[in-house]
Amino acid sequence: MKRLLIANRGEIALRIVRAARALGIESVLAASAADRESLAAKEADRTVILGPAKASLSYLDPRLVVHAAKATGCDALHPGYGFLSERTSLVTLCEENGIAFVGPTPTSMEQVGGKIAARELAHGAGVPLVSGSGALANAEEALAFAKTVGFPVVTKASAGGGGRGMVVARTAEELKEGFERASHEAKEAFGDGTLFLERFVQTARHIEVQVMGDGNGKVLHFGERDCSAQRRYQKMVEEAPGAILPADVRTRLHESAVRLLSSIKYRNAGTVEFLYDVERQEFYFIEVNARIQVEHPVSEAICGVDLIQMQLKVAGGEPLALEQKDIQRRGHAIEVRVIAEDPDRNFAPSPGRIRRWQAPTGDGVRLDTAMHEGAMVPPYYDSMIAKLIVHGADRAQAVQRLQGALRDFTIEGIATNVPLLRYIAAHPDFIENRISTRWLEQVLLPSYAQRSAN
Repeated sequence: MKRLLIANRGEIALRIVRAARALGIESVLAASAADRESLAAKEADRTVILGPAKASLSYLDPRLVVHAAKATGCDALHPGYGFLSERTSLVTLCEENGIAFVGPTPTSMEQVGGKIAARELAHGAGVPLVSGSGALANAEEALAFAKTVGFPVVTKASAGGGGRGMVVARTAEELKEGFERASHEAKEAFGDGTLFLERFVQTARHIEVQVMGDGNGKVLHFGERDCSAQRRYQKMVEEAPGAILPADVRTRLHESAVRLLSSIKYRNAGTVEFLYDVERQEFYFIEVNARIQVEHPVSEAICGVDLIQMQLKVAGGEPLALEQKDIQRRGHAIEVRVIAEDPDRNFAPSPGRIRRWQAPTGDGVRLDTAMHEGAMVPPYYDSMIAKLIVHGADRAQAVQRLQGALRDFTIEGIATNVPLLRYIAAHPDFIENRISTRWLEQVLLPSYAQRSAN
């Protein structure tokens, strides 16, 4: 690999530029017109403009992206996360044009991309599953299945995640009312309104395992992450390891993730996501994310690896240099997502120019961002502007470092969720690790709103 096209923006684009530079790989950033002056554009060896700010006319057009790679003589392409990162059409175009795709093969993407197909794959690999249906044609079929497993149940979109198409129904009436709405939302988000149903786990943690495969059956894991602090199924805080897990459950979790992706000779980075039933101390497969994820830095922090560099090496044809025994996990890491939204105004987006930017520093503190004083936050894309990562000898020290780093983080000119993150980090439930996937919405946000009102 000599020249890499980066088809993304923001902090992940900058992160890939720097990883490529460390490996002696030339970088070409494919940016929209709105991002021509970004920090990633300034640091890349070259920048090409894909099209206007609108994502559908730039970052989401696979033909434009591959054309940019060919026109600039790139022999590889990294999609980052989001946008086209899990589109088989992009991978196929890359293969047709002799460009190495930094990610899984199109076959693997198809095998794990649809949630129903992924469930069947997990079943075949002996990975635990929560009781679930196949594809459902209508609300009547959903009601019939719900009667067999009992309420509550949750609808899920077959074609994607992120909370789109998810409705928790505790009664037949709620399922009838929510099914069409969920299907419509899935159709709008993914172009496919197909839903399936699962039994809803009342007290759950969201646990996921980071893996890297060589495409020949060798798959390594880098431990698990706990991503239970969520709002509307969007992660806000991620930790590694999942401190709540008993040792035997942790071992079985890792083995299940590796077994699942080894069965399809998975290539490059991926994440196997699970729901952990706290009361039963059992885990259930949710889905596979066939790409690098936003929260990968906490795995890097505890394992002492650079997953982006590892991605590039695998895509360049190098074998995985590590063995599982070489990956030692140390300490505890926490990541919080800093977003340009106002929690006091129902998380209304807050684009604009940053007038003051004072980033935290100190032992065990890392900030992944492309923002700086004077930078413009455009209104066209996801509102995450930074990821603050802290690492400590144990969870207690990591929480203390998170509290200190958030205290020192100053952003002016736009509204952000930093005040909310400070409140989360200081909350007794968070400090004692007494949370679930519903905690942020049911406990934390109501108390934060009351505090803000007073």
